[in-house]
Amino acid sequence: MKVKVRISLLNERGESFMGVGLVWLLERIEKYSSIRKAAMDMNMSYAKAHRIIVELEKNLGKKLVERKIGGIEGGGAILTDFGKLFLERYRMFQDDVESYSKGRFQKLKEFLLAQREKAE
Repeated sequence: MKVKVRISLLNERGESFMGVGLVWLLERIEKYSSIRKAAMDMNMSYAKAHRIIVELEKNLGKKLVERKIGGIEGGGAILTDFGKLFLERYRMFQDDVESYSKGRFQKLKEFLLAQREKAE
């Protein structure tokens, strides 16, 4: 038996705007310096990637991705300082929640094992 924890941030209307998929997208933007390349790596359309980044920024009230329009030198995107810090803090939060959940789940497994042994 294992436990799997999924974290989503919800806005005031109860709509999810941040989860593991956005973490992966932001990590890839950081890696490739491109929303298009990050989206392609995730088999996602550029339009969808751009839309969910805009929605995330709207919900957080801060810019996470600095976009550079293409041209002769080509476009690109990088995480803002806030974007980098947010991603780092979100990962820490995610790690803390997973660690806590695994510890609590271990206690539940021990309880279930003890109950099973009593029944035998």
